[in-house]
Amino acid sequence: MTGKVFLVGSGPGGLGLLTAKAREVIDSADVVLYDQLPGEEVLATLPAHAEKIDVGKYGGHHTMKQAEIEELLVQKAKAGGNVVRLKGGDPFMFGRGGEEMETLREHGIAVEIVPGVTSGIAVPECVGIPVTHRSWASQVTFVTGHEDPDKEVSSIDWKWLAGSPGTIVIFMGVKNLPLISELLIENGKSPETKIAVIENGFRKNQRVTCATLADIGEVAAKVGVKPPAIIVIGEVVSLYRDGSEGAWAQQ
Repeated sequence: MTGKVFLVGSGPGGLGLLTAKAREVIDSADVVLYDQLPGEEVLATLPAHAEKIDVGKYGGHHTMKQAEIEELLVQKAKAGGNVVRLKGGDPFMFGRGGEEMETLREHGIAVEIVPGVTSGIAVPECVGIPVTHRSWASQVTFVTGHEDPDKEVSSIDWKWLAGSPGTIVIFMGVKNLPLISELLIENGKSPETKIAVIENGFRKNQRVTCATLADIGEVAAKVGVKPPAIIVIGEVVSLYRDGSEGAWAQQ
């Protein structure tokens, strides 16, 4: 019999925000396809009886291309049993879960989505940055900082985004951070708008870098900002406290 595939969100990092449903599904898996984003703490608890396959991206090198991952999911499901595709955050928040679901459906394979706590909200929260606030942000916009490279035209309306009030949260934007800030400024966002880059949320090496849109590219290069990171843009960043000075201060 054909098996079932579970697209599982592991949360932003660590076991504390792994849901009970995710834990149940992971523990019953016969095969787990994972990447590095769930973090070492979660990956260390993958069941011993399961076949574990690393499909992650490391330093720009893909262990497998997306099409190959989808092909492998189909192959393992057709072999029977429970197959888990384990992702960081939530599988449908820039996690390519939608693409995998489409492929599995095309092959007549049962697929269940297990939501996860999205890093786009949780990671800013863990450093005291609310993505919404009654005084400053009645809306929040989630944006990918790394679109499909095969696209001829960006799907992001930068003029609308720059003029839109509220908070902007960017996933996978470290590599393109100078370009992102440049596009926002060019399209009307104030160069003095506050921005925070939060690396490795919920992990021991978590780090926050604050600056303005005008100088974030230079600051990020100086301190060596690296992915994975969540980028928050807007007045809510002023609520961050670095623990040493007791107030927001750009690096």
